[in-house]
Amino acid sequence: MIYLEAINPMSANMSEYWQTFIDGYQGYANYLWNEITHPTVHSYFYWLIAVSIFFLMLEWGKPWRKNQPRFRKDFWLDAFYMFFNFFLFSLIIYNALSDVFVHLFNDLVYNLTQINLSKLNPMYRWPTWAILLTGFLVRDFIQWWVHRLLHRSKWLWEFHKVHHSVEQMGFAAQLRYHWMENVVYRALEYLPLALLGIGLHDFFIIHIFTLAVGHFNHANITVPGWKSAGVVGALIGIVIAWSLLDVQLLSYPSLVLKFAVVGISSISFSLFLGPWMRKVFNNPEMHIWHHAYELPPDRTYGVNFGLSLAIWDYIFGTAYVPKSGRDIRLGFPGIENFPKDFVHQNLHGYFNRKFQKISDHTD
Repeated sequence: MIYLEAINPMSANMSEYWQTFIDGYQGYANYLWNEITHPTVHSYFYWLIAVSIFFLMLEWGKPWRKNQPRFRKDFWLDAFYMFFNFFLFSLIIYNALSDVFVHLFNDLVYNLTQINLSKLNPMYRWPTWAILLTGFLVRDFIQWWVHRLLHRSKWLWEFHKVHHSVEQMGFAAQLRYHWMENVVYRALEYLPLALLGIGLHDFFIIHIFTLAVGHFNHANITVPGWKSAGVVGALIGIVIAWSLLDVQLLSYPSLVLKFAVVGISSISFSLFLGPWMRKVFNNPEMHIWHHAYELPPDRTYGVNFGLSLAIWDYIFGTAYVPKSGRDIRLGFPGIENFPKDFVHQNLHGYFNRKFQKISDHTD
């Protein structure tokens, strides 16, 4: 009888978990349809398109590899990956299940320790800019380690080969990756972010920023550090001048003062962060070596694993930029026999092993 009473609370919660799953699925489906049909400044769907068009224009205007066609090899394949990985897959699995996992984890901790994690989280009282900065740093650090894991694990590397099957680099190459990477990345990053109190609105802002940085890393462009630092400075200046993200440093500033703050911030970042910009943020000149076909003998598991920030690679000794990598060969040994279409690429990593075992057995 005591045993039954002990498990009743958990069994009662099962209906709550199921309802959370249903709400997450239906809620995201409705949100997705609404933002496509009713675009606003917060519509991620159109931000994704706008950021992509922006970098496409940069690539066409002043390409780093001038002999590369405007619509490079597999451009449209990568464009399809963009919508699949960021929308369709999220609709089917990620957004529906993520709330369930967080709910289940919070309940488990409370049942074992009587501690309510959400009430203990001090970040709920932080200003927006601090929450966003912390969320960005934590997420990028987790993703750096996950990225290393994708290269170290033979099983996960087979899935990650899809991303490395890019043979001509461009911004949309960021979006070509196996559906299993969604599972691995999101499973390991979502719970810490949720427990930190990173809400949907916060995650939206972080995601748009990292999307732009990821497009930049893969783009067929080259930008001096002082220019990219100036852009970052200008963005921060805008946040300060217009009191965005709870940054209220100016009291009723005039329009002239606002633009002066943006200009001063841009120049300051360009001068002081410019020389270090490529050590702090990932960039095309650095990330191209991550996709190199030939790796140094002592770096067989890969180099330059940073997604947004380069500092992790310099801290942990995985940074590698020996020279200009503009014209190096991209891919990996055996890429010639790797699937070229979306369906077979996304079956790769599981079915290819299964079929190989059957083939070995019959031989």
